[in-house]
Amino acid sequence: MGTFHEGKSALHGITVVVDTTGPEIIIGRCDDEDGRGIFLHDADVHQDGEGGRSKEAYVQRAAMVGFWKKHDHLFVPKDRIASIRRLGEI
Repeated sequence: MGTFHEGKSALHGITVVVDTTGPEIIIGRCDDEDGRGIFLHDADVHQDGEGGRSKEAYVQRAAMVGFWKKHDHLFVPKDRIASIRRLGEI
């Protein structure tokens, strides 16, 4: 269950995996999600194939050992979002 604050989405405070319609996959702590997209804190962006890892291999590793923040704040527009999953459910 998420951390609920008035006016925030149900994913507020949850670490999520945002798969994009492009080669990027993003992991970060959700601040809010609305009709414009998703706002993340403490996020990392992985390019498919970077470091020899596919998007899914990167997510599997992050689920096991964590990830390293590269961005304090990040916004992903709705039209770039393919899916959103909770990292804790992987």
